Amino acid sequence: MALFVMGDLHLSLSVNKPMDIFGGWDNYMERIKENWTREVSGEDTIVIPGDISWAMSLAQAEPDFRFIHRLPGQKIILKGNHDYWWNTAAKMNRFLEEKGFGSIHILHNNHYSYEKFGICGTRGWINDDSEPADAKVLAREANRLETSIVSAEQAGLEPIVFLHYPPLYGNEYNPDLLDVMYKHNIKKCYYGHVHGKGHQNAVNGERDGIEFRLVSADYVQFCPVKIM
Repeated sequence: MALFVMGDLHLSLSVNKPMDIFGGWDNYMERIKENWTREVSGEDTIVIPGDISWAMSLAQAEPDFRFIHRLPGQKIILKGNHDYWWNTAAKMNRFLEEKGFGSIHILHNNHYSYEKFGICGTRGWINDDSEPADAKVLAREANRLETSIVSAEQAGLEPIVFLHYPPLYGNEYNPDLLDVMYKHNIKKCYYGHVHGKGHQNAVNGERDGIEFRLVSADYVQFCPVKIM
């Protein structure tokens, strides 16, 4: 039983939003399916940290969820900035149950266990809190991250953090999110959101005691990354 991660699938089976128009994204859904099926078994777990579907509603996202559900393993998903279909946890869980998508699980103010580790996370937000509206969202996301981490700690697990937005990018830091991770002695953080030329400024490696890794689908060549 292994743990994998890959973010930013950007599926668009029910909307006209093909990612193939961007460099490096040709045949991306076929590549995701082929690589995922080869690497991930039915006993494994894979975290998808945001930007899962271009759909605007849960109903519209159904074909994309079906695509994910039919792939091997248990899937843990969290919100990205383009996941406009995202709703309350109760509505999403009810939708997944009604559609029979039992292999997909929502990460939102909670955690999931994997051996001695707790899978924790939230969407995050941009690294600029100069605007009052952005500062409010950022504070809320920091609180959600801490809620998730604390729930894992209370279960006696070592938290691993998954975010959609990068908590640091180049020389820019997001203190709201990083302070939560420092406070709880987080050792590993995986994030997405960054694409194309932005890859060159992504942080991959150790900073201040935390190992960071970019796991956007295009960055990892549309192949799930085995964490452990």
